[in-house]
Amino acid sequence: MPDSDLLTVGQVADRCGIAASAVRYYDERQLIRSVRTDGGQRRFARDTIRRIAFITAAQAVGRSLAEITETLETLPARRTPTHDDWNKVASMWRPRLDEQIARLRALRDQLDACIGCGCLSLERCAMYNPSDIAAELGDGPRYLLGDSASDVID
Repeated sequence: MPDSDLLTVGQVADRCGIAASAVRYYDERQLIRSVRTDGGQRRFARDTIRRIAFITAAQAVGRSLAEITETLETLPARRTPTHDDWNKVASMWRPRLDEQIARLRALRDQLDACIGCGCLSLERCAMYNPSDIAAELGDGPRYLLGDSASDVID
């Protein structure tokens, strides 16, 4: 690939709307790949922009860099990923995203009637957790995530 087809760190950062340090960090973590010039400067193929867009979108929905790395490793390393390659990634993530959407909708619907209502209805409030018994069900706001007090093992 001719050098004129390659992008500098600054060009990638500008095109992706991220800091140049993030581009270098993603390169060091091998989320993206660079080549080096004779002077040691990093250069990136244009398909790097799509990978960074994917990284940014994945982070926006709460994916960790470890999960993102694992997913990107399923893409071909030596060629630009095709539409089919990206579709495989999408199909891998769709079930979890659907689950996240369902949880967010449930949370939204419960919060509409719950936070700040002042009802103090301890029998039906999804945030009431006497003696932290919901801790037995795992981390996080267990009742808001769909668990109930009856799920706690005696």
